[in-house]
Amino acid sequence: MTRIIMSGCNGAMGKMITDLVAKDEEAQIVAGIDIADDGRNDYPVFSSILDCDVEADALIDFSTIKILDDLLSYCEEKGLPVVLCTTGYDEGQLAKIEGAAEKIAVLKAANMSLGVNTLLHLIRKAAKVFAPEGFDIEIVEKHHNQKLDAPSGTALALADSVNEAMDGQYEYIYDRSQRREKRGKKELGISSVRGGTIVGEHDVIFAGEDEVITFSHTAYSKAVFAKGAVAAAKFLTGKKKGRFDMADVIAAK
Repeated sequence: MTRIIMSGCNGAMGKMITDLVAKDEEAQIVAGIDIADDGRNDYPVFSSILDCDVEADALIDFSTIKILDDLLSYCEEKGLPVVLCTTGYDEGQLAKIEGAAEKIAVLKAANMSLGVNTLLHLIRKAAKVFAPEGFDIEIVEKHHNQKLDAPSGTALALADSVNEAMDGQYEYIYDRSQRREKRGKKELGISSVRGGTIVGEHDVIFAGEDEVITFSHTAYSKAVFAKGAVAAAKFLTGKKKGRFDMADVIAAK
């Protein structure tokens, strides 16, 4: 049984994870962290992680980058593994996360979906086959009209996965509207669409002469991210220190 502290328990993802874990015989949320307790949870809720006195095996954070310092301090003091699902960290915060991984187990991923992280693995292999044969590579991502950032963190992770497989040969091109020239062979185009209530769609396109291969992932519900976060918490349980990502979770299955 993995005992979980849920940071951001009253947010949309926190509520989804709470409902998911309630049906999971291998996990239990033993405490929550949020600004206020709305009374819906059957576990204690603390307004600050520093006030939490409940023993746990892992912490999942789906809250805000503003509390990162307190989260890391708490987890380091308790020797508690942490799954960081919040996005938007600056360079200084990313350095702190890497530093914390020298003391505790830390898992951070741009996308918690098991499907997306399997896709990252697959397109590395595909790039090594198609790129040397002259295939152009494009990434198209689609999200709801409330999403603030573009391109998505997942689109960038997909691009990085391709580029790492090809030793950093590619230049990311986000906008061709000011370019009146043929596409360069070492361009990697990344396009964003925002509209409606699209949860998340990502296409990685390998376009060659007379054939196109497209790898696609569609999230129909944010539940895919909740499932991945819980799987990550289970994976980290018992680990003392180190920097992990969702590829490690998948490899362990």
